[in-house]
Amino acid sequence: MVATSFWSPDGTPISAAQFIERMFGDLPEFFKDEDELRGIWAQPDTRKALLESLSERGYGLQELSEIRYMIDAQDSDIYDVLAYIAFALSPITRAERVEIAEDHLSSRYEDRLQAFIDFVMSQYVREGVGELDVEKLPDLLTLKYQTVHDAVQELGDVTTIRQTFVGFQRYLYQESA
Repeated sequence: MVATSFWSPDGTPISAAQFIERMFGDLPEFFKDEDELRGIWAQPDTRKALLESLSERGYGLQELSEIRYMIDAQDSDIYDVLAYIAFALSPITRAERVEIAEDHLSSRYEDRLQAFIDFVMSQYVREGVGELDVEKLPDLLTLKYQTVHDAVQELGDVTTIRQTFVGFQRYLYQESA
């Protein structure tokens, strides 16, 4: 049995409801509306910066992940937790998010790059948003192609691979998703 404790900035324990209330009041400091959140979340570098800023304010990944269980969104993205708290948007699962994105992605990339994107999205569904971090890219390439060199031979130069990896993510967080 695992329990997550929630703490106020002064170090006193607070209830989960108090934690969410406090977070609701603080989130406008990080993004002003749903479009801004979507834009931040769709780019790995700005997503990472947002997560670091939230963590500095006491809203770390562990706490955000725990909230997923509280709102019955275990298979959803942390994005959905933030959108739920800030804008009362219903969470969707990572699998649903991928399914919606696939409609927009199917004709945008050549087959070899599409196969890599499909692989990354399957990892995202299984493991979560951490799989979309740029620092994870070499590991994903190695997992799928055995070596980064083999991946380059299959997919093209490193710049193309990186641009594809970063570029497709915006489709995961489009308004229709």
